[in-house]
Amino acid sequence: MSVVLITGASSGFGALTARALARAGHTVYASMRATTGRNAPAVAEAAAFARENDADLRTIELDVQSQESADAAVAAIVAAHGAIDVLVHNAGHMVTGPAEAFTPEEIAHVYDINVLGTQRVNRAALPGMRARRNGLVLWIGSSSSRGGTPPYLAPYFAAKAGMDALAVSYADELARFNIETSIVVPGSFTSGTNHFAHSGRPADEETVKAYEERYAGLMEQVSKRLAELAPPDADVAEVAAAVVRIVDTPHGKRPFRVHVDPADDGSEVVSVVADRIRTEFLTRIGLADLLHPHN
Repeated sequence: MSVVLITGASSGFGALTARALARAGHTVYASMRATTGRNAPAVAEAAAFARENDADLRTIELDVQSQESADAAVAAIVAAHGAIDVLVHNAGHMVTGPAEAFTPEEIAHVYDINVLGTQRVNRAALPGMRARRNGLVLWIGSSSSRGGTPPYLAPYFAAKAGMDALAVSYADELARFNIETSIVVPGSFTSGTNHFAHSGRPADEETVKAYEERYAGLMEQVSKRLAELAPPDADVAEVAAAVVRIVDTPHGKRPFRVHVDPADDGSEVVSVVADRIRTEFLTRIGLADLLHPHN
């Protein structure tokens, strides 16, 4: 069984995935900010789940916006277990509103969490994986990177696309260290997570009002239509189940990308082409060995 670190695991996909992996027999560290503050209830809930299910689910302080915090969390896990086998990049933050209303600093904040946060955790965890010549880096992406993209979500969509591009490049660069990469691509689940409920808003209310004159109620319309697109049996827990299947697959045989998109926004169609082009291009330039992990 593996030692797993999951970022942003106080709620949503992260919390569900942490519980599913722990139930499957893995030692799971559900990381989050403010474990003794606003996320103290999430810490208590995780501890109760561990007791009730005889599962090895633990919580740990990790703020993806701090390199010092990422370094400390990784060091603590390695000290306790000797290694981290699986790193799950899940931490993310959504914002909603007209793109123009966001200041550059507000958009940079979204990038800092969704993109730079993965880089901080990678810089903390990858040296150990490279030294051991083994590991799995699993990224929780978004169908918005390549599928249907409704308006008023531009900063979030751009950040998730940036994270996806980073994940693809990392896959090539980690392969010769025998570190595997998988990308899980959830669709627009409008229930079962707090993405929309906890989404940020732009501070420039004057610009928001200007857009409301032409786009009144747009975000509510988008949310309603996204919810209607999903089939009645759409279950956000399927994302966690997909992660468990990937982690439990033997090293070297894991899928590069898995879509979990009940609404079927077209992302999988585009990804199949993009990933095929990646395979063909690396082969053409004599780097086909980067398509799979190896020593």
